[in-house]
Amino acid sequence: MTEFLPFGPGALIFIAIYVLSLLGIGFYAYKQRQKNNMQDFFLAGRNLGFTILFLTLYATQYSGNTLLGFSGATYRNGLSFLVCVHFMTAIVVCYLLFAPQLYRLSRENQFLTPGDFIYHRYQSQALRILVTLIMVYALANFTLAQMRTLGTAFAGISQGRVPMWAGVVGLALVMLVYESLGGMRSVAWTDAIQGGMLLVGFIILMGLAFSQFGSIPDAIEKLASNPETLHKIKPPDGDGVRNWISFVLLVGLGAAIYPQAIQRVYSARNAGILKRSLATMAFMPLITALVSVMIGLLMAAHLPDLERQFSSNGPIPSETVLTQMCLQIMQQSAFGYWLVVIIFASLLAAVMSTADSALLSISSMITHDLYGQTFRPDADQAHLTRVGKCITWILMIPLVWAALAYEGNLIQLLKIKFELLIQCVPAIYLGVHSKSLSARMVITGLAAGLTVTLILIALDWSRVSGIHSGIIGLAVNLAICLAAIVKNRSFYTD
Repeated sequence: MTEFLPFGPGALIFIAIYVLSLLGIGFYAYKQRQKNNMQDFFLAGRNLGFTILFLTLYATQYSGNTLLGFSGATYRNGLSFLVCVHFMTAIVVCYLLFAPQLYRLSRENQFLTPGDFIYHRYQSQALRILVTLIMVYALANFTLAQMRTLGTAFAGISQGRVPMWAGVVGLALVMLVYESLGGMRSVAWTDAIQGGMLLVGFIILMGLAFSQFGSIPDAIEKLASNPETLHKIKPPDGDGVRNWISFVLLVGLGAAIYPQAIQRVYSARNAGILKRSLATMAFMPLITALVSVMIGLLMAAHLPDLERQFSSNGPIPSETVLTQMCLQIMQQSAFGYWLVVIIFASLLAAVMSTADSALLSISSMITHDLYGQTFRPDADQAHLTRVGKCITWILMIPLVWAALAYEGNLIQLLKIKFELLIQCVPAIYLGVHSKSLSARMVITGLAAGLTVTLILIALDWSRVSGIHSGIIGLAVNLAICLAAIVKNRSFYTD
């Protein structure tokens, strides 16, 4: 996104109208609020129907990482990054391991955050705080990546007339306003629009990519004929296979326990709607992640020397392959030009829908699990709701600063947060099914897993024989928890 696309005034007006319409949705959601309490603000009154729930799940799961990060990673690594289709599918499979049971418990006990389940199940405030802090860190990391993408996207759309920092600040303010007005309703309703736009954008991308650059077999043939790109179509070696499996487990297990995903489970109107939404989500990797892979492959074949080129900002990163593809399409016809406008509006939609969901979850956990339960357990719902809104605004300041300061790639940010978030997996996955796992053993396992992971990262061993440090930490963590379960030999039969 560092290379500017030739968007004219008409395109900029179209995108501006779209962004401003989000404020209108936020105001409408504000008018639809029924109660001034945490359940209504952060969970939309637990009343999301199938269409809204599916689209908000979709828009939250697929972000700027999907369009920019996945296509860029495929450009760098070739066919081996087909792993993204597998780990995005694995997320849905992992949902099914705990989401139905968690939904039932949330209805019975009025859970608001993942920390509520943790406390209900283990009766430990210490464990609740530990899990909350890990999740807040992971989401802050995630939001940082989305904010950076917003800034670079807006700079590209405006042809540099709007600098990156202004794009980050401006779109952050838009998100803050509509989120503060309507809470989860605003986020879910805007996600529905953004998710729909994202689906349309991916379908358009698929058609344009094939018509402009030919078929995937042709791209593979070009890659094979070039000694510099031949490695991009070679099958992975043993280390690569282990890395593939490790990455699927890392993302599949970790993304399913995103706090914003868990809160959407809580927000479903009934169990049937939740199951239908998750079943539909199983098909989305073929429309989204796979399209990003095809873009990366096509551009690797047709523009193999991209990373050796320079712009006014320095070397051109691989994440700009989507921009490069769109630039060529725009030059062909007016029709292609407006299709690219729709695609980039979809990109903004993808990033904003993910960022606003993460931000809402962070504020709910800090407000409810840390402030409310620890410091002000006697506070009324109206007070906590006001505090949650204030925290959202305060949080945005360091997130915007960090987004502007960070210079790494998006996939690296994705990996870092999962290495730590995945350590919460036993507490949730086993907790919904096992009645014999104690808080003490969960804390012991979680602490051991975090320690192993952080030591490996500190030693610059992010992978050991192709296996991510977070997976190694999880193995230690899981072994401790399973040993406790086997010792007590007691499982829920439901």
